[in-house]
Amino acid sequence: MANDVTPIRCAWVGSEPLYLDYHDREWGVPVHDDRLLFEFLILESAQAGLSWITILRKRPNYRVAFAGFDPEAVAHFDHVKVTELLANPGIVRNRLKVESAISNARAFLAIQGEFGSFAAYQWRFVDGRPLQNAWQNHKEIPASTPVSDAMSRDLKRRGFRFVGSTICYAHMQAVGMVNDHTVDCFRWRELGLEGLVHHCGETSTCPVNP
Repeated sequence: MANDVTPIRCAWVGSEPLYLDYHDREWGVPVHDDRLLFEFLILESAQAGLSWITILRKRPNYRVAFAGFDPEAVAHFDHVKVTELLANPGIVRNRLKVESAISNARAFLAIQGEFGSFAAYQWRFVDGRPLQNAWQNHKEIPASTPVSDAMSRDLKRRGFRFVGSTICYAHMQAVGMVNDHTVDCFRWRELGLEGLVHHCGETSTCPVNP
């Protein structure tokens, strides 16, 4: 019979199945797909003032309401669509957040036009490679960093809203620009080694940065 030993995870995960799945499969995994990056931007902007688990529970509703997170489709939403979204109980019905998702989609498309992809733009802030931290416990993890400060300033300059430094850092954590799993978590080393294989092609000569 298989040995069902429960792996050690980051302390913030708890026992909520949706959180467990998100932590184990998505959080901290490097994302270079523009549609998924746009999805996280919408969701993280919607989170402002709320818990992430609330947003995760509404994520399927957001996927339907925001055209599968297609930035081009969202960029064409009009006032009629805004009214429809504000009547949708499956999402966060905050006018500023809904309208910012639309204006952010337009700014997102502008960045794609300038850089070829949003991923190419975004990953420049970490020189194209995930930052590997080594936190002993979740209390050490910062809410923002100089990198998220810079990203926030530049996004705002380009017309984005609801992209403060804290939101940007949460975004960086979610899409793997930074590995903020604590060192006792089984995902910390897995993601660190995955990043090294991708960038170095040889893990034995390129250890995880402490």
